[in-house]
Amino acid sequence: QVQLVESGGGLVQAGGSLRLSCAASGRTFSSYAMGWFRQAPGKEREFVAAISWGGSMTYYADSVKGRFFISRDNAKNTVLLQMNSLKPEDTAVYYCAAKDDKYRGYYTRKYEYDYWGQGTQVTVSS
Repeated sequence: QVQLVESGGGLVQAGGSLRLSCAASGRTFSSYAMGWFRQAPGKEREFVAAISWGGSMTYYADSVKGRFFISRDNAKNTVLLQMNSLKPEDTAVYYCAAKDDKYRGYYTRKYEYDYWGQGTQVTVSS
């Protein structure tokens, strides 16, 4: 069982940066693949970024590639999402997700994840 708590959201002007953090409980965090998703009002929850359990593999949605960076610190049970050059269209609730992973991969589909956080709001003003 893993519990996830996101933090770091807020209001930022276009072009600015934010760093989201996801703190995970549980002793087996290092065996979980992790991901970030987001959901804007009236839209489906969409994939943003993913990282393998060891951190060696990462994958990004085209819309954030080159601007967002995912990382993890297994010693601290934490996953980070560094968001740079933010745009108004990045406004959404951002969710952290965890998948108990035996295959050391990364995952981009919502249904592949086992646990979800409550989300943190990111608002980018123009």
